[in-house]
Amino acid sequence: MKADRMPSHHYDIVIIGAGPGGYVAALKAGQLGASCAIIEKHHLGGTCLNYGCIPSKALLASGELLHRIARGDELGVSVEGATFDWSAVQKRKNKVLRQLRAGTASLLKGRNVALYEGAGRLDGPGKVIVDGKDGSEALTAGAVILAVGSTPARIPGWPEDPKRVSTSDEALHWDALPRSLLIVGGGVIGCEFACMMQSFGVEVTVVEMLPGLLPGMDEDLGAALAKSFKTRGIGIHTDTKVEKMVAGADGVTADLSSGESIVAERLLIAVGRRAATDEIGLDTCGIETNRGFIEVDDRMETRCSGVYCIGDANGRCLLAHAASAQGVVAVQNALGNVVPMEGTIPDAVYTYPEVAASGLTADEARQQGVPISIGMFPIGHLGKAMAVGETEGFVKVVRHRETDELLGVHIIGHNATEIIAAANALVDDRAEVHDAAEIVFAHPTISESLKESMDDALGAALHLPPRTIHRVAAE
Repeated sequence: MKADRMPSHHYDIVIIGAGPGGYVAALKAGQLGASCAIIEKHHLGGTCLNYGCIPSKALLASGELLHRIARGDELGVSVEGATFDWSAVQKRKNKVLRQLRAGTASLLKGRNVALYEGAGRLDGPGKVIVDGKDGSEALTAGAVILAVGSTPARIPGWPEDPKRVSTSDEALHWDALPRSLLIVGGGVIGCEFACMMQSFGVEVTVVEMLPGLLPGMDEDLGAALAKSFKTRGIGIHTDTKVEKMVAGADGVTADLSSGESIVAERLLIAVGRRAATDEIGLDTCGIETNRGFIEVDDRMETRCSGVYCIGDANGRCLLAHAASAQGVVAVQNALGNVVPMEGTIPDAVYTYPEVAASGLTADEARQQGVPISIGMFPIGHLGKAMAVGETEGFVKVVRHRETDELLGVHIIGHNATEIIAAANALVDDRAEVHDAAEIVFAHPTISESLKESMDDALGAALHLPPRTIHRVAAE
């Protein structure tokens, strides 16, 4: 069917992709009174809800409970013969996904957002084609927002048999657990899967080609997480490459650059993600990509006027909450307001212990020639940490030694992904550490470690030995 003969509808904004960027953008458009359509070829919620954030956290919750039960003796609680039912774990996870999809559909309906089921693609500026199961439709729009997300990166030449070699897309929905698992990639996804699978009794080995786990985050975080993993029996091979991988009927064999070989029942590829920007008609608007990612300005607009791109597909920050924030910015600009994308985006890693960060690392600050002082406080010194038996980790802050600005906060420990919200607000507000350190934190809480680390950056920590204070203050 030719485009000019297709059923046609006009909207102020048309959004391709209903993940955390797209559906939040649609809700914002509806809130502002704009007519809006959103197109989704799979499930509402995109990767985050269906193949990423939510299913992984549901599985991690079950795994963490097992992890805590195994340590129950430390709290005087013995649980004999604790077991799990993987099918029941998966069933609960799937129920959570259905509930959230239904909730998203309800929110879109409440904002009068038109939902089109099918694959969306550009057909020129202000034009979109929806290829659905019952045919194609042509939509026109004042502005188009591309929220097409990303897919797991694969390694060229490696088999794609999900029974042996999987990405996170398949692994989150495995019908049965392997006895052993080799994870290639020690970033966020690889580390979360390592934690999860080990808790369910899987023998786990992680191989990372860079010098430490969680590359891109403060190196002390990765070092602390590696120590925790090794204590729990998770194999760690950093600064190591997989030179050769062979998949057979019974599993996989990987030859490492260290000269070792690892045999496992399954292999998980966790080496990053690639933009899902193929076959969405970019050429019809003269939009080119850089390594698959679509370049945008601070208003989230592409080089084609009226076409915006948010979330993973623009490559700026591959995090769900970044996509949502960018979606709100894109909608406001599409409707005539001039709103640049601002704000510090926090990182959150749902291992046990959790990891979270906001702002500059110490190395990044030094590379920029910024004079800094560092504050560090062990979470295990806190009364709350001792009381609940969660003493792993620390809070590390980076302070501008001359302006007193709080440049960064890096946390590994219990509830780190919750504490980072307060830390991120301080970093985003460019707070002065002297002022922030005067905030009264509730006692007993894990969040007190944030205050203590800021005090330490000032050389004024009360709950650290004086030698530690002098050492940190002198950096």
